[in-house]
Parts: sequence; structure tokens; C-alpha cells
Amino acid sequence: MNILRTIYAEDLDDIAIGGAILGTGGGGDPYVGKLMAKEAIRKHGPVELIDVSELADDALVVPVCMMGAPTVMTEKLPQGDELLTAFRKLEQLLGRKIDAVLCGEAGGVNSTTPFVVAAAAGLPLVDGDGMGRAYPELQMVTFTLHGISATPMVLCDDKGNALVLETVSNAWTERLARAATVEMGGSALLAFYPMSGKQAKACVVRGTLSLCANLGLELRESRLSNGDPVRAIAAKLGASVLFHGRLTDIDRRTIGGFARGTARFDGVEDWKGQTFRLDFQNEFLMAERNGEIVCTTPDLITLLEAESGNPVTADSLRYGLRLVALAFPCNPQWKTDAGIALVGPRYFGYDTDYIPFDAH
Repeated sequence: MNILRTIYAEDLDDIAIGGAILGTGGGGDPYVGKLMAKEAIRKHGPVELIDVSELADDALVVPVCMMGAPTVMTEKLPQGDELLTAFRKLEQLLGRKIDAVLCGEAGGVNSTTPFVVAAAAGLPLVDGDGMGRAYPELQMVTFTLHGISATPMVLCDDKGNALVLETVSNAWTERLARAATVEMGGSALLAFYPMSGKQAKACVVRGTLSLCANLGLELRESRLSNGDPVRAIAAKLGASVLFHGRLTDIDRRTIGGFARGTARFDGVEDWKGQTFRLDFQNEFLMAERNGEIVCTTPDLITLLEAESGNPVTADSLRYGLRLVALAFPCNPQWKTDAGIALVGPRYFGYDTDYIPFDAH
């Protein structure tokens, strides 16, 4: 099996930063996942990253992730072994050895949590995920577009509880798992969407973990050379600047296991006199500039600190922050009719059709 690269503990700093950029404001605090992954790699050894094409068609591949409101995740840290427990219990349920680990979403905490399981289990990690970004609900993955069931799945919490779900649809998986997560204290760790290597080759958004690492490296090198970190990240992503402004108002609340809200900005420098609004449900979903919609899900909207280029998540938005909003196109799988039905603006209650964002 060809190895793309070997991931050591020190590599996770770049991956976590890149995951926060692709996380479009959600996915949880990458710092939490990074600490968990670093500890696992130091204890068990480095992780081998492989391309999905390296998998045998009959291989068993299982994604893992952390579920819940990002605002809760920053206050209620996992004990550390919940992910591996969920993974091993699912392996027992399936009655066969799992051959590789997969990333559920390439955003925030979940860009690094799969390294915990891969290191502890001594398994390769596929360089890809099920979104190419982060989304708030479990069924919102490319796996669903290819008819792969989210169940059987196992949820574990920090108290030692484990729950197995078998559902009739991935939408029902989300509803029941979300209710369980709320009862588990607002966050849970899970193993789900067991699939074959053949299925993974068809549905995985490829190369996202390498992209995370490259984004983190780009940001770090731009600072060392006294460059413009925001411009460097925009160039790496092929992204456009939507706005540059100061946060003037934030309305954020945790409802039903989600962090929902709206952020408003007033323009600075070249954007002075203009206004900007971001709506989010864990992730940034819709952007309006001067009252006009300029970008919606499934295309990606991310916020960077104007000076440092550091990504800013929805749960870390604070009054007075000076931020730059970037937008860039989503993975082509999301632009299909089925993709738009699953993650388009109307699903989230916005009265607008999806208009593909054209980065320029």
C-alpha cells in the first residue's frame, strides 16, 4: 500500500488550522481535537495517510466524528477514549475487522479526531472526508448521496454510556442521534457510515486532509515571510473576498443541539459604509452584503482575522473583531439536485434558491 505521508504530532498544528478554515465556522474548536490527536500519536505512534484508491474494494472503512453544539464542546472535553470505544463496539457489531479510518467532515475538531482512532488502532487514515467542509447534521454527507446508510452506528459519551442505533433512513439517524447527544450533555463521539472500499472510492471528497495541512502551512509560511496571510489563504483556495469589516452585533444561542445565530458587520477600509450579515447553524450558511444575498450553502464561507489570517469559528465570534469573509465553490457532488436538496439554502429555511458562487 502506497503511503501519501506519515503524520506526526507536530503536523497536527497545520491540519487543525486548515480544518478550521474548511470548517466554515463550525465543526467545533480545532484545538480540542488537536490535543486529543497529539496525545494519541505520542502514545501509539504516527498515522499513515493513504489515498482512497489504495483501498481494496472489499475493505471495511469507518468514519468517526464528534457530534454536538460547538459551544458545548469547548466546555465539556472528552475523556479521551470515547472515540476508540465507539469504533471498537461498531467493529464487534459488524463482526469483522475494520481496515481503515475515514474523516466524517473536514472541519474544526473533526479534521483531527480521526487521527485519535487511527493512531490507537494502528490503522491507515483515508485522505478525504464526506463533506469537503463542515455541516451541522449527520445525514449531510456525500455518503448519503451514494445510498450508504449511517447505521449501524455507535455513540459514546464522557460518562461511559454507549448507544447503538439502527434506523430506517439517515435523516432518522440525525433525529435520534441528536436527541441522544442532547441527553448526553450536548456532545457525543461516534462511529458510523460503515462502507466498503468500493463505496468509499465513489463517494469520498478526496484530498481534504492534505488540503488542511497545506492551508496551515501556507498560513504559517506567510507570517514568517511577513506576507499577507489572508491573501495567501484566498489564493490557495481560489477564494474571493466577500467583505472586510468589524463585528458590530452577534446573536447566538444553543437550540436543540445546534449553535444558531446571526452576525453583523460594518465595513472598514475599502468596504467602509457597507454592511454584511452572516447566518449560521454551527456553520456559516448564508451571507448578505448591503442586504443582497452574495453566497449560500453548499458553497463555503469562512472568516479570517484580518491581521493574522487565523480562522474564526461561529462560537468564537466577539464584538469588535476585524474579520475578512472569504467564499469559494463547494465540491461538485453538492451541486447535483440531490446535493442541493440535502444541504441547499431551502433545507435550512432560507427563502432563496442556490446560485453557484463564482470565485473571481
